[in-house]
Amino acid sequence: MSDTHTIGIDIGSGAVKSVLFRVHEDGTPEWLSKRCERIRRRDPMTLAEEGRDGVLDDAGMGIDDVDYLATTGEGENVAFATGHFYSMTTHARGGVFLHPGANAVVDIGALNGRAIYVDERGKVLSYKMTSQCASGSGQFLENIARYLGVAVEEIGPLSQGAKNPEKCSSICAVLAETDVINMVSRGIATPDVLKGIHLSMASRIVKLLKVTGIRQGTALITGGLALDSGLVAAIQEEMVNEKVAVTAVSHPDSIFAGAIGAALWGAFRHAKLKAMDEAVAA
Repeated sequence: MSDTHTIGIDIGSGAVKSVLFRVHEDGTPEWLSKRCERIRRRDPMTLAEEGRDGVLDDAGMGIDDVDYLATTGEGENVAFATGHFYSMTTHARGGVFLHPGANAVVDIGALNGRAIYVDERGKVLSYKMTSQCASGSGQFLENIARYLGVAVEEIGPLSQGAKNPEKCSSICAVLAETDVINMVSRGIATPDVLKGIHLSMASRIVKLLKVTGIRQGTALITGGLALDSGLVAAIQEEMVNEKVAVTAVSHPDSIFAGAIGAALWGAFRHAKLKAMDEAVAA
């Protein structure tokens, strides 16, 4: 046997994430390189190709060195992919890679969120998704930040400095934005508005987690909002309020969870296919 090189590409609603892995003969994965590009009205398929070439260039490798190229998310139509994996399974596997021992993965993307209950191998035990119109998404939070005149990277720190947060009452994004406009007109401070939004989002996320059946352990936050420190703090607050003995954590590379899972599942599938070919040849 020899080392296996795989690429995972996760095409989301807001960004395209690409990673390159080397899986050693003993099964140990080694992360070689990564790329993340915000879509911003650009062609996701072009960004996927650029991501592939970028991670290879960073590692000093060529496409002929890759044994399997796996896509996930909205990447099922990527022409140069070897195979495609469902995003629920890739986020679960990637989440356990980033935080070994995690009992759950909470993926909060640009358009929706989902809670995934996993075992120690990253196998999905149960899951629950938000509805399409829910206001617990990255795009909604970006729209609110734009209205408030706040940079996205300022949202978390501002939220954590809130004194009297006021929750949004609506789960519909359009109505929730109206709630925010009303708050501003009443003179509610920006940190209190942001913390209120975070608490509303966190309340729905914790309810999703409870539905999956998890009651204790650790939940890794993944997706585009994983680095929003205010949201992670609000989720932990809601865990306490709902008497759920689960600790919410994030990781600096949480946004790559789906791409990581795709690369690792790609390595697994490649090994299975190779074993089948060898058995037939024998």
